[in-house]
Amino acid sequence: MSDKSPENSPNTLTGFKKLINREYLYEVIFGTDTPAGKGFDLVLIYMILLSVLVLMLDSVEAIRSQFKWLLFGLEWMFTVIFTLEYLVRIYCTPNIRRYLTSFYGIIDLISVLPSYLSLFIPGANFLLIVRLLRVLRVFRILKLVRYLSEANVLIRSMAMARRKIFVFFITVLVLSTVFGALMFVVEGPEHGFTSIPRSIYWTIVTITTVGYGDITPQTTLGQVIASAAMLTGYSILAVPTGILTAELFQEMTRERQFARCNSCEKLGHERDAKHCKHCGSVLESIADKPEPIPRGRL
Repeated sequence: MSDKSPENSPNTLTGFKKLINREYLYEVIFGTDTPAGKGFDLVLIYMILLSVLVLMLDSVEAIRSQFKWLLFGLEWMFTVIFTLEYLVRIYCTPNIRRYLTSFYGIIDLISVLPSYLSLFIPGANFLLIVRLLRVLRVFRILKLVRYLSEANVLIRSMAMARRKIFVFFITVLVLSTVFGALMFVVEGPEHGFTSIPRSIYWTIVTITTVGYGDITPQTTLGQVIASAAMLTGYSILAVPTGILTAELFQEMTRERQFARCNSCEKLGHERDAKHCKHCGSVLESIADKPEPIPRGRL
């Protein structure tokens, strides 16, 4: 009779050592090229979606009153699982500081903190909705490179337009301050314009065409100023949209410039085009095409 128990068998010990091996854990948790890594992330995403569903159901009074303890238990179960996962990520990552300060590292931390904060601050657990941001990993898992490429075009367009949009918002803020000061002088506290900041709030609500209606001008001169603010709002609403659209058009045009046909040497093709729209020749694959040259280096 063998004195070796199943717990001490070589296969068991090998499997346990593999399980706590940092390199293996890193490959599974951070990698997506292996079946185990992809499977881990997909299971993680399903658990994130389920935890968010539990949180949403908990916000419905009728459901919460009937299944309060079940929802409470599920929420803490997911919190413990995500906490352990976060700690394992710290354990197996080769660069802890880089992970902790990365986008996903910060989101991973924020996704578990609200549950613990809810022990001291009532209602803080509803901030767990930030876990939805972790679902963005699906782009990395499923290799949706085309969508990431399109997102990069949009991000670059927004980055190029940031100065123009900043100047625009400063201009709007100045106009809002001027209109707010005028309304404070004309209408006064008796009509709800109790201070210049509150009057600026009314101006912003009016210019953006939101119109809550909590403050309204009562005097004729105040209504004239309000009409001018409304017309100003309609005039400037399209400005940021136009700025971003122009930058987006330039960025997309610049992307197309690198899709060149080797037969007719014509430009202007989409980066995922298979055939030339001018001569019908097969275009080179996207992997063979050079990356777009950043602005300022042309």
